Amino acid sequence: MMSRDFPSRRTVAGFPMACVLIISALLIACQSPREALQQLAQEHGRQWEVLPGQDFPLFILAPRSAEKMTRLRVYLEGDGHSWSTATQPSLDPSPHNLLVPRLAVNDPTPNAYLARPCQFVMAAACQTALWTHRRYAQEVIDRLSQALDQLKQRYGNSEFELVGYSGGAALALLLAAQRNDITQVQTLAGNLSPRMWATMKGLSPLHGSLEPLDYRDRLALLPQRHFIGDADSIIPGDLAARYQQALGSPLSQCIHVPEASHDSGWEAAWSRWAKTPLAHENP
Repeated sequence: MMSRDFPSRRTVAGFPMACVLIISALLIACQSPREALQQLAQEHGRQWEVLPGQDFPLFILAPRSAEKMTRLRVYLEGDGHSWSTATQPSLDPSPHNLLVPRLAVNDPTPNAYLARPCQFVMAAACQTALWTHRRYAQEVIDRLSQALDQLKQRYGNSEFELVGYSGGAALALLLAAQRNDITQVQTLAGNLSPRMWATMKGLSPLHGSLEPLDYRDRLALLPQRHFIGDADSIIPGDLAARYQQALGSPLSQCIHVPEASHDSGWEAAWSRWAKTPLAHENP
């Protein structure tokens, strides 16, 4: 009798746990990108807030400490969920993959995470052009630059290091070309030249966007390190090589990461390199 009942009791006992797991998975799937980012911040003891701005409030993860620092590392988000389909722009460009925030919260270096305009927080001025063909436009650069000024005023740092992922790489380079307080740039799976990238991918030009290589004289003086995922199908593997050739600067270094695709393999790779000084970093 016991042997007949035992399998039945095991099934009954296991059923609630299966339900719990299914419900938990459904709750996670139902989270909005903003709710998921807020939960990530809470789990890692990071403060999230929305920086006010005239046109575009920006979502940030603030540094763990408010102590005065010489250099602040700022992680710049990628293009996010800019397209719903190959021809239909997304209505919400917030990234679904929180790779960049995870890199930030796991980095002991004093850092802030900076989202792009219209990511995680929408405003009346948000239009699809800002995350499609104008994703690297001057108004985007201006708002991110204003945010850096706000951080600088708050934390008293005199310098920034920018870490840009995907399209955030182009923005990091454009900010460095237009500011005097960015001492180095690092990029992961970076779109280093939107103009060359569009040509290589057979895409329409990003009309209204700026091109980092138009500032090559400024950028040639900037220490920079670019990590390329050898399994990346979004950013062509030789884009960085073409950027290097066009830039012609000994201060720019490329590192290949064999195990990385566009959106995976970066956490392990970055944990190995996050504290490694650039080859030409000033002591």
